[in-house]
Amino acid sequence: MKKIVYQMMLVASMATLTACSSDDPFDTTNNNVFNPGGTEIGGGNGSSSAGSGELLSFSVNLDRESTEPASTVAAYYPEAEDDITTQTFATQIAIDMTNPVAKTENGVEITVSEGHVTANHGSTEGICYVVTGTTSNGSLTIDGKTNFELNLNSVDITNPTSTALDIESKKASYIVLTGTNKLTDGTTEDHKSTLYGKGKLLFSGTGSLNVYGTYNNGIHTKSYVVIDKGVNLYVNTTINHGIKASDAVVINGGIINIESSGEGAKGINCEKDIVINGGRTNVICTGNGEWDTEDLETKAATCIKCDSIMTIKGGEINVKATGSGGKGLKADWEAYISGGKIRVITTGGLYYSNGTQESHNYTGNTDNLDDAYTSSPKGIKVGTKNEHGVLQITGGDLMVRTSGTNGEGIESKGTLDITDGTVMVSAYDDAINSSGDLTISGGYVVAVGTNNDGIDSNGNMYLKGGTLIAMGAGGAEAGIDINEQKKLYISGGNIFGIGGRFDGSLGSTSQGIVTTSGSVTANSTVTITSGSTTLASFAMPPYSYNNGTILVSAPDMKSGSSYTLNLGSQSVSVTASNTISNSGMGGGPGGNNRPGGW
Repeated sequence: MKKIVYQMMLVASMATLTACSSDDPFDTTNNNVFNPGGTEIGGGNGSSSAGSGELLSFSVNLDRESTEPASTVAAYYPEAEDDITTQTFATQIAIDMTNPVAKTENGVEITVSEGHVTANHGSTEGICYVVTGTTSNGSLTIDGKTNFELNLNSVDITNPTSTALDIESKKASYIVLTGTNKLTDGTTEDHKSTLYGKGKLLFSGTGSLNVYGTYNNGIHTKSYVVIDKGVNLYVNTTINHGIKASDAVVINGGIINIESSGEGAKGINCEKDIVINGGRTNVICTGNGEWDTEDLETKAATCIKCDSIMTIKGGEINVKATGSGGKGLKADWEAYISGGKIRVITTGGLYYSNGTQESHNYTGNTDNLDDAYTSSPKGIKVGTKNEHGVLQITGGDLMVRTSGTNGEGIESKGTLDITDGTVMVSAYDDAINSSGDLTISGGYVVAVGTNNDGIDSNGNMYLKGGTLIAMGAGGAEAGIDINEQKKLYISGGNIFGIGGRFDGSLGSTSQGIVTTSGSVTANSTVTITSGSTTLASFAMPPYSYNNGTILVSAPDMKSGSSYTLNLGSQSVSVTASNTISNSGMGGGPGGNNRPGGW
């Protein structure tokens, strides 16, 4: 993070952090993980400790049994023909993988070579392959110049050497699942994935498909993937990505569970756009970071990642990255979240490598390191060092928790806008961070930085509406932090912060501001009142904070007027102003004494 001028809500005189850290930045034995069980997150005369609550207790697990969540979001298809209900495939061709038979039937030629089956329908329209049976030493290859349906009907294909299901046709493959299906690849021949397609892979049906990737990706297409309601998909990869697509990944529904354990591997990886409209998507990535010998930079495992634009309108998304530098959701260009229930956890530490030395929990100073040498854990990241990034949250229910060294909660490398929805973040590093302007004009936002800032803007910050509750770690770490060359503008919203001081000038404000000191208790309620009228009420997150500097603002507060701030254990008489005074508090270790420095 960069130097700050605005350091709201810091504690008075912070003492040295109690979390363990090694003097050797390459020592990987110390995880330096924040313990939510009442452990201090600040320190010094002001300190913060965690209580109970979903923000600290929610978990991310695979779940193939629960009913698919209902969705009111309309299905999206890149092309109208992608909707299988608009298609007719009346000519059925049966393929039994247990006892495959070579034949020519209705314009389809099927050849068999030692259990490996190839079906080619050429230019014949309306073909529906119905595949059944089991083989432990075989494969299925489909080719043709027209769209076709592939009905996987309780089939189990294991190819001990290469791809299990190879779709060489560049046309659309309508893969309909019936019963329980399984695909497993081998390790002795070079191949791209267990299920490979040169064209569109369009999944529908009410059955299940289990894909095991032991050599490369689980599912890989040179085009795009669409998953519809009713599908139950499980992908497990030990080397590379779970699902990889060149053009798009669209999830309209279904139950998707992905486990990826490869270094730097992604659960879902798309070179262009990802769209999620419904269903339940669970992704767990356990791979550590790795050094890319071609690009000469670090790479990290990511649960869901796209190189362009990510759009989330509905459904349930649960992701967890446990390896060094691991990330939950990542979009290189832009991300738009307007609905859905999203839960993100990262537990890994900061990954470092320069090609010869490596650390999976780097705790040294990163100020003078080349950006290519490190990869920090992130809950949600939008943008790259070369792409500025745009993140807009206009709805949805988001919870993000990071606990490993340098783990940020939500970061935009460009602008960040929140207009609606619920956004709750607990992070080891900054909870919410933007490289450009940050605007909150609605919604309910909770941001807790357990070792750094609650909310950090390196551009101007505009607070226009909604509710914001922010907690910084203490010392030089703020509840609300703004770049020294930028300003804070308040024109609306209920604002409560605790943790630090304010060192700069306020851009402008149309409502009164109160600064005072005090303590809050985890899960308590704080109110600001005028006589018998409650102007704002704040439900504290699952953290207690002692002896912090407090800032409160609400739309009906007027400069020069007196109010009562009820902190639960005490009530304080306060007078509002249109400026934020420097309380003279703060101090303690900052800068390079904190993980990551400034």
